[in-house]
Amino acid sequence: MVNDTISLDQLTGWLTRFRDLVTEQVSYLTELDSAIGDADHGSNMTRGMGAVVERIQASPAGTVDELFKGAGMTLVTSVGGASGPLYGTFFLRVGTTAGPVGTLDAPGLAAALRAGLDGVVARGKAEAGDKTMFDVLAPALDAFDDALLVSSDISSAAGAAYSAAQTGRDATEALLARKGRASYLGERSIGHIDPGAASTSLLFQALAEILVKE
Repeated sequence: MVNDTISLDQLTGWLTRFRDLVTEQVSYLTELDSAIGDADHGSNMTRGMGAVVERIQASPAGTVDELFKGAGMTLVTSVGGASGPLYGTFFLRVGTTAGPVGTLDAPGLAAALRAGLDGVVARGKAEAGDKTMFDVLAPALDAFDDALLVSSDISSAAGAAYSAAQTGRDATEALLARKGRASYLGERSIGHIDPGAASTSLLFQALAEILVKE
């Protein structure tokens, strides 16, 4: 069966599953950030996404833009470091582009996600190879778009995006950090997976898992 739309309930489930994954992987994310950062990425993401889900549960969103704008604002206001502003901007742009709707078709979701990436670039000024979440987001969304050229099935596109996200995450290990706290380490940043790239991979894992449940 081709799933060519994604519902508000599924999108809510995506955020909830992302919360679950960063919570499950908090030690791993902390370990990665201990090597090249401030050792707080795991705790920041867990606290931030926990606050997002608490907000959703207390006041369920009625539209896609309400869901993601609320998530974005919660992250911006509750998470320190770079992750709050970057993930917050991503979700805010997703919501703004999606608009006051109850479902998204495949092109609509692709456009919203692409707007999220553009927001991350505007906020963090990262490019390919800088050893940041961009190195996961960009190839994942390229894979998502490429899959939609073959089929309108969002589940398949999400699976392709997650596969590309894993590859992008692992590729950051060999990169020299050129942005953020890790860039201060110079050559010593090589040999470590970027924690932001790792959490971004979990974002696409969550989306793929929610859609596979159909």
